Amino acid sequence: MGDQTAPRLSGVAVFFYVFLPFALGHYLSSLLRNVNAVLASNLVGSLTLTPGQLGLLTSAFFFAFALVQLPVGIALDRYGPRKVQLVLMLLAAVGALMFSRGNSFAQLVLARAVMGCGLGGCFMSAVKALSTWIAPTRLPSVHGYLIAVGGLGAASSTMPVRMVLEHTDWRGLFLVLALLIAASGALIWLFTPRGTPPSGSRPPMIASIMSVYRNPVFRRTTSLVLLPHAIFFGIQGLWIGRWLSDVARFPDDAVAYLLYLGMASVIFGAIAVGMITEWAGRRGITPLDVAGAGIFLFVLVQAAFVFGYRPSFQLLSVLFTLVGTITGIEYAIVAQSMPRELTGRAATCLNLLIFVGAFLVQAGFGLVIGLWQPDAGGRYPGLAYQAAFGLLVLLQLPGLLGWARQRMAPASAGAEVDVDEVQTAA
Repeated sequence: MGDQTAPRLSGVAVFFYVFLPFALGHYLSSLLRNVNAVLASNLVGSLTLTPGQLGLLTSAFFFAFALVQLPVGIALDRYGPRKVQLVLMLLAAVGALMFSRGNSFAQLVLARAVMGCGLGGCFMSAVKALSTWIAPTRLPSVHGYLIAVGGLGAASSTMPVRMVLEHTDWRGLFLVLALLIAASGALIWLFTPRGTPPSGSRPPMIASIMSVYRNPVFRRTTSLVLLPHAIFFGIQGLWIGRWLSDVARFPDDAVAYLLYLGMASVIFGAIAVGMITEWAGRRGITPLDVAGAGIFLFVLVQAAFVFGYRPSFQLLSVLFTLVGTITGIEYAIVAQSMPRELTGRAATCLNLLIFVGAFLVQAGFGLVIGLWQPDAGGRYPGLAYQAAFGLLVLLQLPGLLGWARQRMAPASAGAEVDVDEVQTAA
């Protein structure tokens, strides 16, 4: 009912006035989430950080990101993405400015946390805005395009950042990023249609949040994809670069180039996931089964890190990011299963779990690596990384085995679950 007075926009208008402004915010969020993978050597040199401190500094973004998810979701459903995103982007700009002026480990942790709070609504705001204007059947591919833009932001955090660092230091870089973030918020405010205010009959806050977590589709999806998604974010944003430096022994320029290839592969992977999901749907294959097959491949890639796959370290680092894009299907599955008035809250409930997990993965991975002693060049041994990746593989096996058991369950049992899902979603 809340959409009855919403103005109708053409597909071109939706692209320019809705998709592009919000996608720019997601682009910058992805860039800042991953930039420490390239800046790690600069930050370690400036502050003499241990692996645990580096992991904590970088993962502070995820922790703050997770903290704001539920408040942001409630605000998105109540005030709409246009107003919420303006405030959040201005906060993120303040965080980037603080980071550019930080002189101690504690100051940089605080600044990165402020950035995480401000950028915590970028993806969900885009999902909320797009779900207002786009048919549910088109959401997987459109989400794929949005994730691809995030991949472009992640790719921009690699070689382009290295090029910028030839003309300024990391402090100057964050000053420029602060200006870009503020400009992105202004574009959303100026160009995005106002749309329709939310319906006057809002569902109770606690009850609506609990209904999201009770939703059978939400539970089944997170049991399979949540942990791999957290691992994808946590490892991609920092430790793949350190692995290339410590284990593969590539110089910084080569690491930046390989990270660029890996992050750029997100663009193609995300678009491919959306297209494959829609193709599979026309043939009766559910998005959850597409996710299950992709997660199986993703765990195999991580197992290759454990066993020291040597024919091509370069290929392995790119495959981790390319195959890991399958985890982004989680958002589309959840969005399709929820009433429209709860899409913002559902996306943020999901993000709360993902980014708490990413924080734990990124910080915990550094603690495991720190159990070993570095060599004279400050590099940690391959055994340390094998142990850390091995632990991640073991943690993902229960969810993958649970999905496989559901696939092998009798059809009658699956039909009962489907009835429950339809009733809950309605």
